[in-house]
Amino acid sequence: MTGPDVATGPPGDGYALGRTSAEYQRLRWQAALFEQVTARVLGQVGVGRGQRCLDVGCGAGDVMRLLAGLAGPAGQVTGIDNDARLGGEALAVLRATVPGRFDFVAADVETAEEVPGGPFDLVFARFLLFHVHDPAAVVRKLYGWTKPGGVLLVQDFDARTMDVVPPLATWPEYERVVYGMFAQAGADPGVGRKLPLHFSAAGLGLPDGTDVTGLLLPLPEIVRMYRAMYTNLRPAALRLGLTTEADGDAFLAELTEATAPGQGQRQGQGPGPGPADRTAMPPLVISAWKRKPLR
Repeated sequence: MTGPDVATGPPGDGYALGRTSAEYQRLRWQAALFEQVTARVLGQVGVGRGQRCLDVGCGAGDVMRLLAGLAGPAGQVTGIDNDARLGGEALAVLRATVPGRFDFVAADVETAEEVPGGPFDLVFARFLLFHVHDPAAVVRKLYGWTKPGGVLLVQDFDARTMDVVPPLATWPEYERVVYGMFAQAGADPGVGRKLPLHFSAAGLGLPDGTDVTGLLLPLPEIVRMYRAMYTNLRPAALRLGLTTEADGDAFLAELTEATAPGQGQRQGQGPGPGPADRTAMPPLVISAWKRKPLR
């Protein structure tokens, strides 16, 4: 799904934000930000002791840790990801620090046929469909990996809700780069709100349940996400002509000033909102789940 100039990891791996140390740090911080959202929805669908769970697109293993806490030492938690290095590191850390049984499979969900240990009581995917070519086909495959009586749970973003209030003068630069690079990669920033459509197109019918969760936080508490996402995408956006060095520098400078203690708007523009006055909304997290009928 990636174009020839989009900065990613292995060619064609479909990851729009790149495989860099900075991106791995952003992913870990993002996982912590949305951990309570995921934990709450996992509680809604129910994960029992001793169950076998699959985390598709497991990344650094943050959700695998949550699943192990629910499934207990007798359960089994397997992660699958096309980033073998990140997944392998996650597996080693989990086995060394978390009670439970863990496994990891290095594979691309779009080409993998089976996952060892399946079918699973819970198949979970968080922020995965944003990166795939055919979301409905992936949903269909994940449902196939779910055992009768088990649950498929998918969470994804509606990234179009990202905003700062009161607005930053340079906020259009952020939108131009981030949404422009998503378009170059073929990624749908509104995939979360389309989850019921993808379930239906996969032949599952509508989900049994959905959940929509938004966060509204002081800008200093979310600025790390905005800055990291922008800076990770900026080099490729410059190569593609989506932005200029001057526009990018102006955005990053205003973002820094807007979150500096005791500072308002940029110098020369008069008094304005300071860090305590601005709020920010990260992407909505939208969840959908379906229980597979017993045969």
